[in-house]
Amino acid sequence: MKFSQSFKLALKSIMSSKIRSLLTMLGIIIGVAAVIIIVGLGNGMQKYMQKSFFDLGTNTLNVYLSNYNSSKKVTPDDMFTIARENHEYIDGISPTLSLGGTVRIGTEKAEKTQISGTAESYDKMSSLKIVDGRFLKYMDMQSTAKVCVIGSYVNENYFDSNAIGQTIKIDGNPYKVVGVLEMKAKNQERGEDNKIYIPYTTAMKVSYQSDVSSYVVSVKDSDKVDTAKNILSTKLTNLYGSKDKFNILSMAEMLDSMNQMINVMVAILASIAAISLFVGGIGIMNIMLVSVSERTREIGIRKALGATNGNILTQFVIEAGTTSAMGGLLGIGLGYGLSKVGTIVINAVLKQEIIIAPSSNAVLISFGISFAIGVIFGYLPARKAAKLNPIDALRYE
Repeated sequence: MKFSQSFKLALKSIMSSKIRSLLTMLGIIIGVAAVIIIVGLGNGMQKYMQKSFFDLGTNTLNVYLSNYNSSKKVTPDDMFTIARENHEYIDGISPTLSLGGTVRIGTEKAEKTQISGTAESYDKMSSLKIVDGRFLKYMDMQSTAKVCVIGSYVNENYFDSNAIGQTIKIDGNPYKVVGVLEMKAKNQERGEDNKIYIPYTTAMKVSYQSDVSSYVVSVKDSDKVDTAKNILSTKLTNLYGSKDKFNILSMAEMLDSMNQMINVMVAILASIAAISLFVGGIGIMNIMLVSVSERTREIGIRKALGATNGNILTQFVIEAGTTSAMGGLLGIGLGYGLSKVGTIVINAVLKQEIIIAPSSNAVLISFGISFAIGVIFGYLPARKAAKLNPIDALRYE
């Protein structure tokens, strides 16, 4: 029997029991869709992370210091000196401090608004653009001025887009708004748009911190990142007398680490989701065994008319493979549909531009596995059908 004839018989058998066939395919459908969605979510998260890191700049370094229990403390002045002495590599440097103070704007309490202390060069280093007013200045650092620059979310939601000259209270202290930043993402309640930037010297003063543990360093050229990192490492080792008191990470290294974590998480979740493919395979084997029992007399007639064991085996294997392939195709359609719905939900709930982007490799692999599972799990029932004695089969009621 030709393959085309076996395929037509398989389709006829599947369509004759539509509900039973659909329930048989359900495990395959869910498994393929789940793998597509999970891998797509991982791709979306990676693209989101890449965009976020690229916005910060691929030519930046993050320096973390530990002055605790150290005979020598590295101050912001020390870090600025290192930057000046190596200006051919280092373009700028900014201390970064995160404050946990209470923010009040008028009568409202801004609970989700983040407060950061930075230097005057932080806007250029982090690709922040001023749309109204100005960013922090060197004189603000020198005078520990109580001024601030706010994100677009703060400006729109608390000041009706008219924040310049207005006052924000942080832990009861009034700060004059001198600048408003360009919107990074629409209605980004938890991101850069909902931040307040104040002079790092002011942040140190109001938080009673004598030193800074975190710095952002901008390198003049992305090709010089490794050189700048080595220079900083050497200088800090000389200051501390040890390499254990600091850590320097480039954006590229941080992005690689994040991608590795996402890949591991996606692999684990996809493996768990793929279990349903094996469950679907068991369902196909079960229904094919039932089908062999129901069609025993038909098998006997075909053998009496000259069908070989190979013909019978091929027919039932093709039927099992067709069932799983159809389940795989339905799973692909469901996976793409749910990916679009999931993207809308994530953007609406989390206010983050994360797109669930199904991977063509994931689609092909999951479909191939689903088809292979159908053939493998369908082989045992097909073998049973092929071994039936034609005389016994004809007598079967």
